[in-house]
Amino acid sequence: MCGIVGFKNFSSSTVDLKDHLKSAVKSMTFRGPDYQDTYLTNRMGLGHTRLSVIDTSGNAHQPMTDESGRYVLIFNGEIYNYVALKKNINNVDWKSTSDTEVLLHLLIQEGKDCLDKLNGFFAFAFYDNKEDYLLIVRDRMGIKPLHYFMSKDFFAFGSEIKALLSFPIRRRINQEALYWYLRLTYLPYDLSMIDGVKKLLPGTYLEICSHGFVKRNYFEFKKTNATPLNYEKAKAKTLNLLEQSVERRMIADVPLGAFLSGGTDSSAVVYIASQFNSHLNTFSIGYRDHDFFDETYFAELVAKKFNTNHTTFSLTNQDLLDDIENVIDYMDEPLGDSSAIPTYILSKKVSQSMKVALSGDGADELFGGYYKHMAFSKARNHSFANLAFKSIGSTASLFPTSRSTKWGNMSRRIAKYSHLLKLSLNERYWMLASFKKDADKLLRSPINNETINQLKSLIAPNQIQNLNCFLDSDLKMVLPGDILTKVDLMSMANGLEVRVPFLDKDLVAFARSLPPDYKVRGNKRKSILQDAFRHILPKELHHRPKKGFEVPMLSWLRNELYEDLNQTVFNRDFLQSQGLFNIPSVISLKRQLRSLNPGDVHSELWALYVFQKWYKKYMS
Repeated sequence: MCGIVGFKNFSSSTVDLKDHLKSAVKSMTFRGPDYQDTYLTNRMGLGHTRLSVIDTSGNAHQPMTDESGRYVLIFNGEIYNYVALKKNINNVDWKSTSDTEVLLHLLIQEGKDCLDKLNGFFAFAFYDNKEDYLLIVRDRMGIKPLHYFMSKDFFAFGSEIKALLSFPIRRRINQEALYWYLRLTYLPYDLSMIDGVKKLLPGTYLEICSHGFVKRNYFEFKKTNATPLNYEKAKAKTLNLLEQSVERRMIADVPLGAFLSGGTDSSAVVYIASQFNSHLNTFSIGYRDHDFFDETYFAELVAKKFNTNHTTFSLTNQDLLDDIENVIDYMDEPLGDSSAIPTYILSKKVSQSMKVALSGDGADELFGGYYKHMAFSKARNHSFANLAFKSIGSTASLFPTSRSTKWGNMSRRIAKYSHLLKLSLNERYWMLASFKKDADKLLRSPINNETINQLKSLIAPNQIQNLNCFLDSDLKMVLPGDILTKVDLMSMANGLEVRVPFLDKDLVAFARSLPPDYKVRGNKRKSILQDAFRHILPKELHHRPKKGFEVPMLSWLRNELYEDLNQTVFNRDFLQSQGLFNIPSVISLKRQLRSLNPGDVHSELWALYVFQKWYKKYMS
């Protein structure tokens, strides 16, 4: 796991941008604390920061060139099947035992035709200095980030936007991106908050040569045939594919552990990993001051059953608050997912003894693990219960709603579900995906509907007829835009590599072929995954509610963060000088925060808080 950055100059000498490249490399030191270096030619520059995981010797340092000096590679990620791929590469005098060198020679021999063979997660740049040809690529699920900027003068790319901002890029807010951020609390598709900066989409490559540039998909979520396997056989294959995936991800020349939340996903990964490592180190965090959010009891049950070396980090409210500034400070683009805070703290703690950690991320998007997936499935039934919920209508919204209490959360879900039943299938997807459907009310200059619908059509191009269509849209939008971005930023801020077994390409392909009713059955989410491990995991896990990696945000915003919120979000003079927001609409959120019926206002305010902190650092 590393950081990559580079530029290609179209109009002037390397001298003009080489100092910018050095600054860009320096900005990503946390991603690669073990080694940093650059490669420069007349109009081309590549930089790399290394976190040494496979072959930690200097022979695997990057930028890596072949013996002739013609080809250069900078690579962020891991290729798990590199040993098998290496056997089919001939006439090479190998200098290392790294996956980087295998990838370099695979690209030399096969070019972009080799991409479909790669099983792993990656973002890389490959350069042929004889042909002046540059290829940049991002993995098929978007596990590793890759941002780029192109003007008439130069092209630049990097693992993080802070690296790109080391180059002479004019900093202006992308209004469309701001709308979607306020609506979703993260940035979907290829959007960036900086105008002109884009994300290379998952499963995409970009080529630049003397003839111009080409951007194409080498992978996309095409319609797949349903598996012929019955439920029992599909269950067995799910378990088998996850076993193979975890085994692939156990390869490392440094200490490796696992995150353990106590949910089915991370517990399944830990069970399998413990079969390959009898002294597996596992880690979880708990909230000492907030029992409603604490799930360490379940994690410790799993650790005890599989005899792992388990560590629980029991955090006080102040422990969490102390790291908020560090979390926001590392974000070079706003991300309003508050679970970034515990992800950052867990990564910081784990990185003190490990360089690699396994996680259960991706299972919810593949197998239907969220309440919204269950709601979407149940809403399609013509049942008496749905008629009753539909008739509740506005009555449901009269009760106090909040994510922070059991009854408030239930009331919130009932109100949302009753509204959901009145919408079309596609409208249901966007309602369930959004934290604030009327986000344009917060903007001084609202986005027109045509622009909004264009992005909707790219993420969900067809009618969302069933749960699998819903999940495919989540795989394209939620997973790379929110979940994987959060994990990458917060882990790499602490020099920790996080591997995600559920996103193995073979497991993803099989999960997408499963019928919807294998995934969500009535009130049961991730049905096939839970049933595959029912006889293995502690029975207490199978009847527990899903909470996610949440923090007591409503309480914080009403108390510890309230004064800072006033100065950051509700400061009229600052809002006026920005010229971005509808001031009365923003100020109205303050009244809702203090009310008895706050709903999801804390999510909206946290997103605004993060944005304003980011704005003051990068835009002021």
